[in-house]
Formats: sequence, C-alpha cells, structure tokens
Amino acid sequence: MTDRTYLDWNATAPLRESAREAVIAGLALVGNPSSVHREGRAARQVIEQARAEVAALVGADQRNVVFTSGGTEANALALSPAIEVAGDKAPCDRLLVSAIEHPSVLAGGRFARPAIASIGVDPDGVVDLDALERELAKGQRALVSLMLANNETGVVQPAAAAAEIVHRHGGLLHVDAVQAAGRIPIDIKALGADLLTLSAHKLGGPKGVGALIRRDEAIHIADPLIRGGGQERGSRAGTENVSGIMGFGAAAAAARAGLAAERSHMLALRERLETGLRALTPDAVIFGAKSERLPNTTLVALRGLKAETLVIAFDLEGVALSSGAACSSGKVAPSHVLAAMGVEPALARGAIRVSLGPTTTSAEVDCFLEIWRKLVETLSVSEKRGLAA
Repeated sequence: MTDRTYLDWNATAPLRESAREAVIAGLALVGNPSSVHREGRAARQVIEQARAEVAALVGADQRNVVFTSGGTEANALALSPAIEVAGDKAPCDRLLVSAIEHPSVLAGGRFARPAIASIGVDPDGVVDLDALERELAKGQRALVSLMLANNETGVVQPAAAAAEIVHRHGGLLHVDAVQAAGRIPIDIKALGADLLTLSAHKLGGPKGVGALIRRDEAIHIADPLIRGGGQERGSRAGTENVSGIMGFGAAAAAARAGLAAERSHMLALRERLETGLRALTPDAVIFGAKSERLPNTTLVALRGLKAETLVIAFDLEGVALSSGAACSSGKVAPSHVLAAMGVEPALARGAIRVSLGPTTTSAEVDCFLEIWRKLVETLSVSEKRGLAA
C-alpha cells in the first residue's frame, strides 16, 4: 500500500505509541478489577492510575472520573433530569442545548422531547449567550449542554461565560470537551462545568472508551444509564474495559505533556494551510474564521463544488479528510452546524473538513494544497461543461 496523508484527526486520532503499549499490557492482565485477590488488585491498580491521568488532563479529582464506552455514552449519562447537587434532589425540568451540538447531545438523553430547547449561534458559530439567558430566565431549573469546541468548524465556545449565566439562574452546565481535549488547555473548575465529557480516541487513545467527569463529589447522577454491579462507584455498571482504560490513561498523559508544543505545531500548519487556500482560491469560504478555533481544524467550501465529490477525489489521490462530522458522513443533507450558522445550503453542501494532528507535516499540508489546486481546476471545468450542456 502506498503512503497516504491522513487529515481527518477530528474523526479519530491515530493511536499514540504509548497508548498502544498500554493497551497491549492491559490485555495480558488476568484479574477482574472487582476481585480482591492479587490479580484483581493489579487490574484495579492500573485502572486507578489511568483515572488519575485522565483527571489530570482536565484539572479534576480522580474520584470524579467515571469511565464509559465513549463520548456518546458519557453524554447520554450526563443528560439526565435526576442530577443531585449536595443532596438537593430537585430535578432539572428542562434541557437547553446549543444548535451545533453533537448528535448524541441533540438526542436529549433522558429528557422528554418537549422539555428540550435549542439555543442558536451567530454567523461565526458562537453560541448566543443572550438567548441562553432569556431561556434560563423562564424560571424552570435547567441543565445546559454546550460543547467546548465544535467538531466541524473548530470554533471554541464561551463555556466559562455560559457557566456564570447558568449558575446565576440555578442551573447546571455539561460541557462536551471531546474535540477540545489534547488540543487546548482544559480546567474543569476554571470552565465552571459541573459535568464534562471526554473520548479516548480523539486524543490518541483506543476507540471504545470515554469518561464523564464531575466538577466535585457533591454532584451525583441518581439515575445511571447502566445498572447492575457497583462498578465506577455505582455510576456505570459492567466490568471495566481494563486495556482500553489503560490506553486512555496513557494517551491523556502524553497529550498533557505535549500540549504546548503540539498546539503550536498544529496552529502553524493550519495557518500554512489556510494561507495556501486563500492564495489558490480567494473565493473559498473558511467557516468560523473570525472566531477562536481549535488549532487543528479548517472547514472550507468553494461555491459550485460538492463535498462528496471532493472527498472521494482526495481519497483517490491518497488523502483522507471528511465532509463534516464522522457520525454524519454519507448524508446528503447539509451540516446542521452550518445550517445553524445561517450558511446557505448550496454552499454548505460543498464544505470539507481538514483536521490536523501532532504528527502532521508541512509536506502533507503542501500535498493537500497541490491536490486542491488540481481538483479545483478540473472540477470547475467539469461544472462549466455540465452547465453548458
């Protein structure tokens, strides 16, 4: 197989070597973490070590980390009316979500559909905090779910400002930090998040493991998604995925250690990419360009070109990228994120996402730009011929 260029890190990041080694080591462990014998205690010990590393990535206490099967399950666990705070059992009557959330949040968890309301965003992809305040002022106790960074545009949301508004109205804030982790610094207390979601495979860990993290022990989800044994302090039943959790811990440790250097590297490459795009195609639209964004994400469209055509053409040239969120790939409908930003459907249907990683090179960015140049020339000529016919 010839060498390929991987520019779809927001869909999944390649496994870090330290995470690979941890997963392999975990597969060799025999004991059940709930067993009290030596083998069981050994399995429990590596889980707790990984829990500490995941907690450290976001400035949390390891006692407040609940391991799940991934970000989707962690979001579903968080979105419950039955969240107690310091013994207060009053339920959350409403769920407020931004219009650009991941589908697992838009689904609403265990809230009834009539209890869910959507908060809009501005044309730059930033949540409307005034609209959030108006909804909260209606009086019912609300759980608000706001992603820290959008998976399609990379736009970073004002989570700390949202937290101040939410708490002033007596509500709770859940932050989906799946795309942000390992790319920008995260501190759950500084954000003011009551609950925060992570996923291992977005930061170089294995697929199939994630975490829901509480700000402190006073926050308790009284209605777990998965009931049974007392694993994860009763928050998530089922024998723990020891090898996956070990890989998650190793990836979290590597991401935290390399954050500053990796962030700087990705930002420099993103600037190289976008400078090249603007030089080659001045009419190209880079969505969210006026907002603070993740250092690795570019969502771009050129009027008249279709995303599915571009993605397939790039794939044939040896470059992997996407037409938006991985969970939405293959859908003909325009992105719900771009629709919320008010982007016209014809332009939105042409959006492709280029997402970089710590091991992406300038040569790979230049490879993308050269293929972009050739494809734009070829496809533009084809489009004109089609119109003339």
